[in-house]
Amino acid sequence: MERTAVTRIGLIPGCLALLPQYASLEDPVGELRAACAALVGWLGEDVQVVGSGQGRRVAQAVLGARTVAEGGAEPSYLVVANGSACRSERAPGHLDERARAFDDALRDALVGPTPDALHDLDQPLAAELLADLTAVPELAGLLAGARTVTVDYDDAPYGVQYWVARWSVDGARPAAPVSVGA
Repeated sequence: MERTAVTRIGLIPGCLALLPQYASLEDPVGELRAACAALVGWLGEDVQVVGSGQGRRVAQAVLGARTVAEGGAEPSYLVVANGSACRSERAPGHLDERARAFDDALRDALVGPTPDALHDLDQPLAAELLADLTAVPELAGLLAGARTVTVDYDDAPYGVQYWVARWSVDGARPAAPVSVGA
């Protein structure tokens, strides 16, 4: 019986509070940090990062000493993106009544049966709501094939929607995405 390859793909937010220089005596995102740490452990050692410049900085901090792959033999992928930053009066983008509906549509696209819905997201609205979707086209490409999804974190602390999710994609390794940002 031939063994089917499984590619591991994880999603974390580009939350600056995850960077060590923002550490404090009381962790404002402790539950998020724990979910990110568990995800990174699941991804393994050879991880390719896909995200914006800020996202890549956060990913490197979350990954710690793990190897950041440059297209190795069997890398896993860590995608950095987040929903709107306009879900409350104190959010970075202040309250925008459209934020919840946008985040619901993004959540549905992330966990839906096909990655096609990720291509249909309203990019101009995402920009207005301060959502970081830079890596979403690459994520859609990685998610082609039969897959299972687990959402480890789904919350909007401080009015910003964050997810930590993981996908196992069966079949041949997807084509390596083009990393966005520097």
